[in-house]
Amino acid sequence: MRIDRWLWAIRLFKTRAESTNACRAGHVRVNGRTAKPATPVEVGDRIEGHVHGRERVVEVTRTINNRVGAAIAIECYVDHSPPPPPRDERFGAAREPGAGRPTKRERRQLDRWRGTH
Repeated sequence: MRIDRWLWAIRLFKTRAESTNACRAGHVRVNGRTAKPATPVEVGDRIEGHVHGRERVVEVTRTINNRVGAAIAIECYVDHSPPPPPRDERFGAAREPGAGRPTKRERRQLDRWRGTH
């Protein structure tokens, strides 16, 4: 079983191309070694990867060839990932929903906060 196909099948990546690109970029490791897309995966392997801005660590309990439903996919691995980072409290608090268009002053503050200017 190929690592890129398995990662796609257990729904860590939305597309197989996305999982292949992550392997090529060096974001996926199997048992501590950087994995190419065709690296074989077996039961008991520990897979570490940077998936959608988050570190994921999973242990293979079952290999599957095809993409399956989420309930079945969860049975194919044991998740040892650290908890996701807390959401930044300031992210949505800069403006209230429905407050309308930001004023010039508010726009400058948002740009400074985002680091774009």
